[in-house]
Amino acid sequence: MDYIKKTIKDFFYEFIEDIELGDEEDYFESGIVNSLFAMQLVLFIEKTFKLQLTGEDLDIKKMNTINAVVELVNKKLEKVGQE
Repeated sequence: MDYIKKTIKDFFYEFIEDIELGDEEDYFESGIVNSLFAMQLVLFIEKTFKLQLTGEDLDIKKMNTINAVVELVNKKLEKVGQE
């Protein structure tokens, strides 16, 4: 498992106990997390990976699964590396 995915999963498991979360499981749809958690996740991503998320990045489809979050972080890191 790569560093980004492990870091994101570790963050989830700090808040979600006794639930095995699949990488493609929509955690909003399943009710595992709520909008407050989403804001905590945004702050965590920005702080941990030193990224600035924009309104466009906050599309629910870009943050509704672990794999979607990993993809978002990877794309943002690639963009920062190109600037």
